[in-house]
Formats: sequence, structure tokens, C-alpha cells
Amino acid sequence: MTAAEQNQPPSLADASDEELMEQIVAGSEAAFAQLVRRYQGKITNLVHRFIHDREQAVEIAQEVFLRVYLHRKRYRPSGRFSTWIYTIAANLAKNEIRRRSRLRGVTSLDKLLEATGDSGGFFADKRPGPDQAAHQHEVEEIVMAAIHKLPPKYRDVILLRDVQQLTYEEIEQVLSIPGGTVRSRINRARTALKEMLAPILRRRTTS
Repeated sequence: MTAAEQNQPPSLADASDEELMEQIVAGSEAAFAQLVRRYQGKITNLVHRFIHDREQAVEIAQEVFLRVYLHRKRYRPSGRFSTWIYTIAANLAKNEIRRRSRLRGVTSLDKLLEATGDSGGFFADKRPGPDQAAHQHEVEEIVMAAIHKLPPKYRDVILLRDVQQLTYEEIEQVLSIPGGTVRSRINRARTALKEMLAPILRRRTTS
């Protein structure tokens, strides 16, 4: 590789989030488009985990990227871009939750149930094909109903950690709470979910 080639900036696809933001601040529409492609699915899924409305989640995700662009000069490269955008998304999602009196929907929560420490009993379904799919859908609805019985402070940490797989440090920054509080709330949320779900779901897996 020549010295000139070494000095060339990385392609947009290979650029880090922070490098893309530098180009966006400088006015690059191509860099912004790349960032949207990189995070659109993740942000839409994150919002959907909160509000359980795919169509509305898509609209909120668009608002997230609009805010990223409008406030691009507020971003500080010293912090992770993912934490910054997740914070924007989580705040908008929680605003939508406050606006609604009722939430609906289902989600894939295998990892969440694994976190309760007893997922084997929840999903021990040997029925084939459509019967198993119907059972899985029923389980997901039960789990979602249980999640929304949790106090918001516990619901939020469960969605961010066990569903969206954010790190403890990212959750700390997204929710603006200390790391010890994050861990405490996650443990309490998992315990509460396990207590609510175990008898209900075991009855269905043995029926």
C-alpha cells in the first residue's frame, strides 16, 4: 500500500460511528445516509420494544434520526455514538408511553426468559409446526403482559438489558442512573418476572 493510499480516509461502510459523525458535522449527506442504514433497524427495534407498535416505532425512529441531524453539533466524540442515539430513542419512546394509556404487541423474549433462570420450563414445547408457533405466540403475549405490569423503572431496564442487549454502562447513561441502581433494578425486575411467569407458563407447557 502506498503512502497516498494509507492517508486516504476509510470508506463510509468501514468508518466508525464517530468518524461518520465527524463527516456529518462537516455537512456530508452520504455519511448521514450511511449512519441511518447502520442504525435504522436497531433504533426501530429498540423503540418497538418499548411501545409495541411497529408502525409508530418506524415513525419515532425517523424522529430520532432527524434529531441526530439537527443536533449533530452537540455530539461529543469523547462519548460513544451508540449511547447518544440510544438515549434519544429511549427518551422519545418513553414520551410515547406516557402519551398512551394502553400498549399492545408481542416480542421475541428468549433471552429475557433465559435471564430469569428458568426458561427451560417456559419453552419446553415438543409440539411440531403450527402448534408450536401458536404456543410460542401465546407465551410471548403472556410475557409482554407481565412486563407491562412491572413499574416503569423496572420495565425500562429489562427492555434495554435483556431484550436490546445494551451493556450496563450504556443503560446507566441512557437512563441517567448510577450503575449500582441499574444492576439492582435488573435483578429485582427479573425476580418479579420469574415469580409472575413461572406458574402461568408451566401450566401451559404441561397442558
